[in-house]
Amino acid sequence: MTRRKFTTMLLATAAAIPALTAQGARATALIPVTLYKNPSCTCCEGYAQYLDQNGFKVDVRPTNDLAEISAKAGIPAELEGCHTSFISNYVVDGHVPVRTIRKLLDEKPAIVGITLPGMPAGAPGMYGDKTGPLTVYAISRDGTPPRVFAVY
Repeated sequence: MTRRKFTTMLLATAAAIPALTAQGARATALIPVTLYKNPSCTCCEGYAQYLDQNGFKVDVRPTNDLAEISAKAGIPAELEGCHTSFISNYVVDGHVPVRTIRKLLDEKPAIVGITLPGMPAGAPGMYGDKTGPLTVYAISRDGTPPRVFAVY
């Protein structure tokens, strides 16, 4: 290989690096999340860290009005989780696993959002071992009863 060919190849490769870096940056852009939680709840902090470690950028907002926020978002009281998140155009209530959130964002169903009720042991961010299947429910926009969105 001549010096001229080597230099030309080297310059072409160097010119391509910024484009590749920009594509990689777009592919790994963090998904913004606003998470409302009770000020004294530590498991919600664990869930926020779980999201942060899995491609989300979480803005945690402590509040004493969590039930009101969930209700206004359309989550029935009997299906509330221990925190309420807003991701894209959806509400995600409770300790919903990332794979289920990604399913929601990929499929883009015409629903208000999803919820994993309560504080089940073994769910992401929760203490203890999972003792059985956990059911995530889809909350409709039209008032029809919640339906199963995912079980894990």
